Amino acid sequence: MAVPKRRTSKMKKRLRRSGQRWRAAKLNVCSECGSATKSHTACPSCGYYKGRQVLTVDEF
Repeated sequence: MAVPKRRTSKMKKRLRRSGQRWRAAKLNVCSECGSATKSHTACPSCGYYKGRQVLTVDEF
């Protein structure tokens, strides 16, 4: 079985793990109502997705 010849330095380890950091979700603007929504999901306030209604939303 392969064994590392040298210990991995802190910098090398941190550079490798830098892609795993947390990032805030990017929000898009709904084309129907203008509210902020996550990508590839129906708008929770109006129920539209890609220009057509896919959810029925009760307005209070």
